[in-house]
Parts: sequence; structure tokens; C-alpha cells
Amino acid sequence: MSQPSSRLLAATRTRISSSQHTRQCLRSFSQTCIRRDESDSTPSAYTPNRLLQSLSRQRTTQAPQSTGPPRPGAGPGPGSSVSALQRILAQDAVARARNQPTNDQLLQEAANKQEDWGPSTEPFHFHIYSHKHNAHITVTKPNRQAIISMSTGNIGFKKSKRSSYDAAYQLTSYVIDKLHQGNWHNTITSMEVVLRGFGAGREAATKVLLGTEGRMLRNKIIMVSDSTRLKFGGTRSPKARRLG
Repeated sequence: MSQPSSRLLAATRTRISSSQHTRQCLRSFSQTCIRRDESDSTPSAYTPNRLLQSLSRQRTTQAPQSTGPPRPGAGPGPGSSVSALQRILAQDAVARARNQPTNDQLLQEAANKQEDWGPSTEPFHFHIYSHKHNAHITVTKPNRQAIISMSTGNIGFKKSKRSSYDAAYQLTSYVIDKLHQGNWHNTITSMEVVLRGFGAGREAATKVLLGTEGRMLRNKIIMVSDSTRLKFGGTRSPKARRLG
């Protein structure tokens, strides 16, 4: 081989080796930079995947370790509990991203809003006030706060039709249906029926409670009382109206 040819071959080998080394250095440098950027960058608090990983890591370190063998009938294994935990954490992450309350915050608010209904021995009250012009039904809690209070005019009856038997019947059915929709038939454990007045609605409401509509509340009734106002003395009554 001549001297120029050997010199050209040596130069070509040097160029190839230097280019390969440069490409390898560039590739390793780029990968190193990407890894360093990922490690240095601060993860967003609202990224579900990273937040899920960090929270699951914290829960795992805080959870007590059980060393004994699993008891028969003790429930699902650890895999299902981990999946349930991941689902709850993912829901909390999405709620934080949307500026919505998490599950723990909702439970805390529900506990704070729980109302004191007074002594447990006090029953709920189903008040039926019926007179010659109208009928009123009010359902109250043990602390005497009203759950629902309606009259026949609230369901569409006008003028003299408000005092009819049918109006009071439909009113009682409507009130009981509203209690069922609010799931009060499961909350009410004992109930007292309080009757007042001697209008047509008195008998109508009693028929509804004893009929099909009142089957969910009938077994909860522990007392039936009458609170009709009775006059003893007092001022002189107005002159009676006389026609003809």
C-alpha cells in the first residue's frame, strides 16, 4: 500500500472513532440532563400520579404491620385494600385539582353538621290540625323543629274545597310521600300522633295512616293524643250568626 493510501486510511479511522465518541458523549450528556431536570423539577401538587404515589407511600409507612396468619372470614386480602386505598387517593387528588372538598373533609363537615335532636326518649310528632275551613299537617323532630308543614292550599285546593274530606286525604298522602322521599321512615323510630280540632280532615288523616299509604309509619306510632283547645270561662263569645 502506498504512503498516501495508508495516510488516508489512518485519517478515516481517526474521523470515525472521534465521531463515534462524540455521538456517545452527546447521547450520555442528553440523557443525564433529562434525568437531572426530572429530579430537580418540583412535582405539581395536583398531579394525580405523583400525588397518589407519595400518599400511598405515606399510608404504607404509617399502616401497622400484621405478623400473624390471616384469620378465616376476615375479609378481602391486602390487594383489595390497596386498590381501594388507591381509588380513594385518586379521588382525593382529583378533588384537590378541582378545588373541591375531599372525602375526609366531607365526613368532617357531616359530623359537624349533625344536629342534636334532644333526648332519645322523645318521639317524633305528627300533628293534624283540622277545623271547618282547612286542614294542616306538621311533622316535627323530637326537639320540636318542623320537618314538613303543609295545608290543603299548598297542594292546589282553593276556597271552600280546602275544608273537604278529599283535600285532607290527599294532603296526608302527600306529606307521607315526602317523608318517604327524604328517607325519614328509616330515621323515625317512634312517633306520636297529635290530633286537634273536629273537622273533616281528622277522620281523613286517620284513614290514611291506617291504610296502605301509612304502612311504613304505622308501626312507629307509640301514642295518639288530642290537643283540641277547650274553653273554660274567658271572655264573652261573639253573637252567633243568624240567617233569615
